[in-house]
Amino acid sequence: MESHIVKVLATEYLTHNVKRFVTEKPAGYNYTPGQATDMSINIPGLETELRPFTFTSPVNADYLEFIIKIYKGHDGITEQLADVIPGDELIIHEVFGAIEYKGPGIFIAGGAGITPFIAIFRQLHATGVSPHNALLFANHTSSDIILKDELTGILRNRYIDVIRKPLPGEPQNVLDKQLIASYKDGQVAYYYICGPDQFTADMTHILHELNIADQYIVFEH
Repeated sequence: MESHIVKVLATEYLTHNVKRFVTEKPAGYNYTPGQATDMSINIPGLETELRPFTFTSPVNADYLEFIIKIYKGHDGITEQLADVIPGDELIIHEVFGAIEYKGPGIFIAGGAGITPFIAIFRQLHATGVSPHNALLFANHTSSDIILKDELTGILRNRYIDVIRKPLPGEPQNVLDKQLIASYKDGQVAYYYICGPDQFTADMTHILHELNIADQYIVFEH
């Protein structure tokens, strides 16, 4: 199995529990926006503990970026990643993933499920392409929202927050059939979904109720 040791160049927290990692990019290492790799920490005892994480950097960047939700109290790999700092090393492997941009559509993200879409939106923006995409971004609270300013700058009025526990003055949207249908128009062809398994199942069910054929629904199988 292909593997590369990459040095961590920078880290920062984007929210209270979401951390950004910038690493070296191996020569000749290529991926499609929306794809991922298995990653481990290059520390004895952890180098074989692989977890999948999505690339969030544009494909032509000379670095790799990962935006990762840190789950503390689980004694898991993301909790170990909380302690990773510049100068530490990660191990990345082969590229995989079924989410890729096929054409204009509605992107439906649940929490950290936004990460493959970040790469897609950044790549489209970097190439000067402004297709008719919309993002419905579901989070528990407004403090959980990742990269809101950047995503709003790219998508403008087609960026829509869906907050489960909104504060007074925050959007009161509900991620249901009516909301999704309101962004369905003649320029929308595809529906992209990424989030927890139950979220993906629920959104797929809604799309089927809207008579969207499976060939136009893109998610990680």
